Amino acid sequence: MVKRQKTRKTRSGRLRIVAGNWRSRLLDIADVEGLRPTSERIRETLFNWLVPRIQGARCLDLFAGTGALGLEALSRGARSAVFVEQSAPAVATLKANIEVLDAAGALIRQMDALEYLRGKPEGPFDLVFLDPPFAADLNEELCKLLEQRQVLAEDALVYIEQDRSKPEPTLPSGWHVQKNKTAGNVRYMLVQRQV
Repeated sequence: MVKRQKTRKTRSGRLRIVAGNWRSRLLDIADVEGLRPTSERIRETLFNWLVPRIQGARCLDLFAGTGALGLEALSRGARSAVFVEQSAPAVATLKANIEVLDAAGALIRQMDALEYLRGKPEGPFDLVFLDPPFAADLNEELCKLLEQRQVLAEDALVYIEQDRSKPEPTLPSGWHVQKNKTAGNVRYMLVQRQV
């Protein structure tokens, strides 16, 4: 007789806000291939790092996907968050979640992130979340564009998430890594811009 292992059922398709005004609120996740929300554990660590800087911050969530990072920032007192996402289903779910939360200060731009940065992005931003698809390997190019397009506040913080097997991106002059951790196959770091 073969013994079957019990599989743990998860609430796939749901995202939990970790802390702040919307603490423990569950939000829908769009069924989009390749959509990889930042884990709850990583978000908790990241926002512990950001405690002194999140209140009143102007945020940019590039490759927003579920909007987990920008929504967590708004929940914790950020002034505004611009969500840039190309996928129509992801944008539709993000819009619905923003409406459910009545999230003042949230603005969605349905477009390619590189196109957004090369256009006329809002700004300056105090905090930018970079979490592109791992296979795209875009973080170095994104950091250069953020610097060149002058969309960052003088002492802006940039959160970078990438595959841990990839080398860290070469950062623009004047940028330095404040925090750097790994969890599973994810490397995540917090970078400060000082000009």
